[in-house]
Amino acid sequence: MQRVIINMQNFLMSQTLELALKSSGEFYTIVIPKPEELAKSCALLKPDILLMETTGYTPWKLDERMKIRAEVKAQDENCRVVLLVDENAEKQLAERVKQAKRDGLIDQFIYSSSSVSFLVALMETL
Repeated sequence: MQRVIINMQNFLMSQTLELALKSSGEFYTIVIPKPEELAKSCALLKPDILLMETTGYTPWKLDERMKIRAEVKAQDENCRVVLLVDENAEKQLAERVKQAKRDGLIDQFIYSSSSVSFLVALMETL
């Protein structure tokens, strides 16, 4: 069973993802609502996957997410980092997230317009 930490701007959406991942039977999920607690939580809980939403607003901006990613990878290089981005409302940000994937900075990205079942299936392949 893979351990997943979820951090999103929208708490309702994070709970929905948490329930969907848990119901697949493949994941043990934890929602960490405060971005500033992510690196410490990852050090303590040793997740296999860190799923973070990135937006145009602090503290969910891509640069801030990349700082968290660096801290987490310094502690555990095997933790996979997945970013969720709204490709419709945040087109430029979505391009930057895609580039981060191309550059090998993140392990995967997911568009928020994707279905929950697709997200679960994709996470199972990591």
